[in-house]
Amino acid sequence: MKYKDYYAILGVKRDASADDIRKSYRKLAQKYHPDVSKDPQGEEKFKEVAEAYQTLKDPEKRKAYDELGTAHASGQEFRPPPGWEQRFGDAPGEGQFSFDDNIDLSDLFESLSRGRRGSARQSRPVRGEDFEVAVRLTLEQAFHGTQVDLQVALPEYDDKGVLRAVPKTIKARIPKGATDGQRLRLRGQGGKGFNGGAAGDLYLDISLAPHPIFRVSGHDLYLDLALAPWEAALGASVEIPTLAGAVNLKVPPGTAAGAKLRLGGRGLPRPEGTPGDLYAVAQIVNPTVLNERERELYRELAQASRFDPRGQLAKGSA
Repeated sequence: MKYKDYYAILGVKRDASADDIRKSYRKLAQKYHPDVSKDPQGEEKFKEVAEAYQTLKDPEKRKAYDELGTAHASGQEFRPPPGWEQRFGDAPGEGQFSFDDNIDLSDLFESLSRGRRGSARQSRPVRGEDFEVAVRLTLEQAFHGTQVDLQVALPEYDDKGVLRAVPKTIKARIPKGATDGQRLRLRGQGGKGFNGGAAGDLYLDISLAPHPIFRVSGHDLYLDLALAPWEAALGASVEIPTLAGAVNLKVPPGTAAGAKLRLGGRGLPRPEGTPGDLYAVAQIVNPTVLNERERELYRELAQASRFDPRGQLAKGSA
């Protein structure tokens, strides 16, 4: 991940007072707000300013951020210290700002509305703004599809042209097969239009929570399959879990560690076309406790077998 210098983003010194940070945030937020900025990068800069303010306005978050030191340059790859995400969520530079974040925009809305009242009285329809919100799903929700209730606060102009934060509860249906990083659009669920203008859209940025068994790659799933040495050598039929229920998997004789055994169509569904696949990655696990009979059988195998697991090493040194 890339480090962001929040002090530089807000244009203040590292020892700036809370009041100086607040004043700089309001000034920059008004400058880059999508309603007033003509800068092509205005919306991105607005989110970046808000992200910086979220951290520096909170004494505890600011203290933890300051403890990262000044050794990191803005944009430099870095890894946050252990425990950061558990305490504060996103690491510096990973934060994603949306209008339902807990940021005081009342003063900003009022200052913006004063500049818009004249134009708001015009009869020209004004389309509402588009917004986005992060939605985190379990793998089971992504597999079966689900409905989520979103609590958001979107800026809207009232009948007098004053911009206000309006809380909303939006029920969104997530189709089965949603994948990590997917962006879904809810048409007409964004900011309210003015003078008869159409409402904007709300975009859902989908992320999948880690699963204790499965790993996700697009629509394909992976799991580690533990096999005893004799199962890998002789072949076996083993039961493995899938998101649709347990199934039997045939392990062919001579399966090597790391081999990927494919179950077609057992991955995440696709809106169109065939589902993804499930891959069981073979992991050969040796017993850690042996009784005397088991030891005897292993000794017999060692004497009878001609298998040399290190044969390639001898060839390489010749």
